[in-house]
Amino acid sequence: MPPMEAGSPEVRRWTLIAVCVTTFMLLLDITIVNVALPSIQHRLKADLTGLQWVVDAYALALAALILTAGALADRFGRRLLFTFGVVVFSSASLLCGLAWNITVLDVARGLQGIGGAALFATALALIGHEYRGPERFGAIAVWGATVGAAVASGPLVGGVLTDAFGWRWVFFVNVPVGAFALLIARTRMIESRDLGALRTDLAGLVSFTAALFLIVFGLLRGNAEGWGSGLIFSTLVAGVVLLAVFVLVEARQERPMLDISLFRRPAFLGVSLATFAIGAGMFALFPYLSIYLQDILGTSPLGAGLRFLPLTAFVFLVPLLTRGIAQRAQPWVLASLGLLLVSIALLLMHGLTTGSRWTALLPGFVIGGIGIGLANPTLAAAALRTVDPARSGMASGINNAFRLSGVSIGVAALGAVLEGRVSTSLASTAHVHSQGLASPRAAREG
Repeated sequence: MPPMEAGSPEVRRWTLIAVCVTTFMLLLDITIVNVALPSIQHRLKADLTGLQWVVDAYALALAALILTAGALADRFGRRLLFTFGVVVFSSASLLCGLAWNITVLDVARGLQGIGGAALFATALALIGHEYRGPERFGAIAVWGATVGAAVASGPLVGGVLTDAFGWRWVFFVNVPVGAFALLIARTRMIESRDLGALRTDLAGLVSFTAALFLIVFGLLRGNAEGWGSGLIFSTLVAGVVLLAVFVLVEARQERPMLDISLFRRPAFLGVSLATFAIGAGMFALFPYLSIYLQDILGTSPLGAGLRFLPLTAFVFLVPLLTRGIAQRAQPWVLASLGLLLVSIALLLMHGLTTGSRWTALLPGFVIGGIGIGLANPTLAAAALRTVDPARSGMASGINNAFRLSGVSIGVAALGAVLEGRVSTSLASTAHVHSQGLASPRAAREG
């Protein structure tokens, strides 16, 4: 394919395709693996700790490096970092599929997270650079629909692949997708960067990455180690201290990777908190809903994935169907409405028991899907509007860091509730599921 001219419609279209394809791929990996864990545990003879790191290594690397990757994209080039992310993520996916023991798989999952951070951080930055005005919101609406569809459809795709081909194909499927994205990046995308970024904020990179790594690690491991244990307490305290150090460092930087003054703007602060709330309130619930459907109601992995389709359909379709309204309405109106609908959805799903039918989830799925579909693209577009286009990598990184942090904290908090307040039957079943023993698939593969 011949090289493209900067600013052409072809460049914009292919950039959006590449960003959406890779975003779907890396976000799918957050949820798709949950369905395959019992098979992984059986085939690789993994203990509980090794199995937990299959999930934890990816989530930790992705959440801890997302803002760092955004700053590096502004400094060295967004297409360059996107290409780096595609290569690392695809190579790590191949290694995951070829893993001969649980340690290799855990390390490869961490490498996947590094590549995923580069891809996720550059997503909105690439869209923001290529699109302006109403076209930008339309492009972000497509991207937002991709985000929601990827997260929600993970159990379905994981069930299909694991049932039909085995757990290794949960990772192998990423390789041809990555090759396609790499071809687009090399032939159809134009480089962009912040020409004013004269040097890298190393102090900010190190302090923020270390702080978020420790905080997310503590939250993810709190249930397993005990919230009062010395390890978790010291990890969380150290993370908070390093976060304070990061704020002080950034306040003194001439060109910080995160402009602290942005949080003095009510609009930017509101966007960040709303993004965090969507991640913690709804997306963090998906793994537990999958457990509930499979281990309490007795559905298969594929059956559980199919039951997520009502939510997935609205998450995907609402941004596309409301593009015209979204361009005319005030962003805070749509974001507030989306958050309200998500809150209503969570209330509707409250009170489920072991005797409930899966249809009891339908009202919450439909209303929650509409809420996410309204809020996701609105919040993403609002985050980009708060900064100069040259700093769109920073805005993209902040937006995604808040979303991923929300998911991490939400999963940890819901896990604590599951153990402490949900019925003994549900908590016991979920614990068995986490060890890979609840799924009849693991036994059948023996």
